[in-house]
Amino acid sequence: MGHTATAQAGSGGLTATEHRLANGLRVVLSEDHLTPVAAVCLWYDVGSRHEVKGRTGLAHLFEHLMFQGSQQVRGNGHFELVQGAGGSLNGTTSFERTNYFETMPAHQLELALWLEADRMGSLLAALDDESMENQRDVVKNERRQRYDNVPYGTAFEKLTALVFPDGHPYHHTPIGSMADLDAATLEDARDFFRTYYAPNNAVLSVVGDIDPEQTLAWVEKYFGSIPSHDGKPAPRDGTLPDVIGEQLREVVEEDVPARALMAAYRLPADGTRACDAADIALTVLGGGESSRLHNRLVRRDRTAVAAGFGMLRLAGAPSMGWLDVKTSAGVEVPDIEAAVDEELARFAAEGPTAEEMERAQAQLEREWLDRLGTVAGRADELCRFAVLFGDPQLALTAVQRVLDVTADEVREVAAERLRPDNRAVLVYEPTKADDGDRTDSDEEEGADQ
Repeated sequence: MGHTATAQAGSGGLTATEHRLANGLRVVLSEDHLTPVAAVCLWYDVGSRHEVKGRTGLAHLFEHLMFQGSQQVRGNGHFELVQGAGGSLNGTTSFERTNYFETMPAHQLELALWLEADRMGSLLAALDDESMENQRDVVKNERRQRYDNVPYGTAFEKLTALVFPDGHPYHHTPIGSMADLDAATLEDARDFFRTYYAPNNAVLSVVGDIDPEQTLAWVEKYFGSIPSHDGKPAPRDGTLPDVIGEQLREVVEEDVPARALMAAYRLPADGTRACDAADIALTVLGGGESSRLHNRLVRRDRTAVAAGFGMLRLAGAPSMGWLDVKTSAGVEVPDIEAAVDEELARFAAEGPTAEEMERAQAQLEREWLDRLGTVAGRADELCRFAVLFGDPQLALTAVQRVLDVTADEVREVAAERLRPDNRAVLVYEPTKADDGDRTDSDEEEGADQ
């Protein structure tokens, strides 16, 4: 099944066609003949929110296992074949999905499609104790390097656990715990694959210098015989009250370079106009060196060396607003916190100025266009909107939706959500005096091989 590509209003002339194979695989194609490359992106509707207590980290572990060989591609062959053909590839895991992607010279597109189909259809033929133990160690080492043994490394994990209460599907992050990684068995991995790695639980997008008819024929040839699977359990309900109702707080004493104030706020779920309004609010407040918090804390007061406010969009639960301030030498966190609250209260009362709205919307528009302007970025966004919202075409009009938001809507969402009783706070106190900064944690876990 499919339909003709027709540019939608606000899509910038970009088009995409949708098709579905008999086994349930959704296919999205988007032609772009500007450069002779093609991007293949495959999203599986499985992430850490689908895991059960005692088996956290399994979605991310399995992402690594997908690069350990399949029936016809042994060992590290997937990487070797793609890179040998001049392409690039990786995979990542988040709360809500696992994705795999290749960008290839256009004449090597068939190879990428065959590789993805081979591991979707036959990974169990190659999955054994050796590959399981190998990748278990890789993931545990990744946890040490990215979380446990770096300054502020567990901040994202700690704040997530506070914002989403125990038992909530988003309470734990994709990396999982060491104990659960140790507890995972080969049979756990096999059951996980059978349940979630089926064509009717996936969306495949192909973007770039392609012949749609030939591409669809290849997709049918390689993916069409893979059987569907109907045993997937529904994800647990992730809804929560809009406001936490109290300020949750934890003091962390660690060997970090500087004192830090970090906080996470519950924000509207992705796919809503209120979420776009919240994105604009955080951009005005903490999105770069022209933002209010940077101007106040770094430039004017000189009480911080870095101040940012970003957003983690989530579709199945409240999104999170992520505040991160690293203090200057000798500055106490309560002074920083008082200044932050003052700026948030002023913004909630007055809203953004016309200049701030224009600048923030232009910044977000540029970020969206950067993603949609590359074949890999567009392929990923088409998959995202298909998996999370049921309609890949929404990716092509996302820019216009951000531009349609009004200043009143931005002020309103800030007043409703950016409040002291709607946040979890981490206060970092160094165990030895020093100053510095580092990059924020990310919610995605990648293969990085």
